[in-house]
Amino acid sequence: MANDAEPDQGRVIHSAEQFSVLPHRERIAPENAMLNERLTSLLPALMAETELDMWLVINREYVEDPVFFSLVPQPTFAARRTTMLIFNRLADGQVEKLSVNTYPFGAPYESAWSGGDLDEQWQALADLIVAKDPKRIGINVSTHWPEADGLTKGMHERLLAVLPQQYQQRLEPAENLVVRWLETRTEAELSVYAHAVSLARGVIAEGFSSRVITPGVTTTDDVAWYLRQRFEDLDLPIWFMPYVTFQRQGETCTDEQPFCSVNQGVIQRGDVLHTDVGICYLKMCTDTQEMAYVLKLDETEAPQGLRDALRQGNRWQDILTAEFKTGRTGNQILAATQAASKEAGLHSSTYTHPIGFFGHAPGPTIGMWDNQGPTAVNGDWPLYANTAYAIEGNIKQRLPEWGNQTIQIMLEQSAYFDGQRVIYLAGRQTQWHLVR
Repeated sequence: MANDAEPDQGRVIHSAEQFSVLPHRERIAPENAMLNERLTSLLPALMAETELDMWLVINREYVEDPVFFSLVPQPTFAARRTTMLIFNRLADGQVEKLSVNTYPFGAPYESAWSGGDLDEQWQALADLIVAKDPKRIGINVSTHWPEADGLTKGMHERLLAVLPQQYQQRLEPAENLVVRWLETRTEAELSVYAHAVSLARGVIAEGFSSRVITPGVTTTDDVAWYLRQRFEDLDLPIWFMPYVTFQRQGETCTDEQPFCSVNQGVIQRGDVLHTDVGICYLKMCTDTQEMAYVLKLDETEAPQGLRDALRQGNRWQDILTAEFKTGRTGNQILAATQAASKEAGLHSSTYTHPIGFFGHAPGPTIGMWDNQGPTAVNGDWPLYANTAYAIEGNIKQRLPEWGNQTIQIMLEQSAYFDGQRVIYLAGRQTQWHLVR
């Protein structure tokens, strides 16, 4: 993007009222349709890719495996008692979806055993494994990926106790499969994902407006709690408490400070506001940061210096997303982004992460706010097509209208990589929210 070019994929969303929200009962059918598609079409390909013949997901009530809720039909609220899911890859490439549970799920799972005796349940699992005779059996144990480490020590020991020795030796970590399962988005998921991100951006727009903020009266906490209550009223669960901060003329920020927008309290005219929110809808989680300016009495738009700074923030986004190439690792993308940003004269920081079933999801880490160097393991994960990311980071720039005080533009927008380019799910902020 040339310096004076209009940033692409910009989108202004004025309110969440522009978008529908399904009642909980009506969310069941689309969520289960997306699950069935994933289990039927995606899982066989991923098990073949990771060369696993069987995948075991074993957990119990109150200690659910992190991957569990991405695998079971709704409404499911817990792994009742002990719940065992078995995915067995057949010779034709299809995957059997089996359960060994006291309470059978029904479709899309076939019940291989049901009953009430725990010892019988474990023996039924062992008998099933022996009957299927898989060569490579994936279990959810991992040193580095918490999402793939859901098999508890007690469940692991119980599994070893019931399995014949030769099958114990076939157990191996399923972490590659778990990460690929969690990070891969289907076309149907991307469609509803765009809607979820639009809702998040719409609520931010409401909060960063005169409908909510009275300069000199409203506090940053007031806005943060408005955001939380608004999501609650829409029946949209948050995955972290929204927060709001401001930057103000005279509140200096040095190049060594990771964040300039740390002030909280009463919002005044001339303040630069920042928020960070995250919600989940139809199983897709969002992560969004946007910026606002509180107009002075004699202003009708943000100062030119702020508009230029936001444009530089968009330029940083473009530099980062241009480095998304299939097969590159997160660390390689980070290094390339840093080199290109330096050449462009940007003072930037990049800390972009995968997103999906979790707000902070597994996949390639592209920098961390407190580590702008390589990240071990997570940063070495390669970039795959059909994956989603929170394009997150910031730039710092001198603001002439504030006596060349450093201003920081912190942006985060949910987007996906289709294998060729990065597409923002609900556009991105290219204009300031204005509080009049």
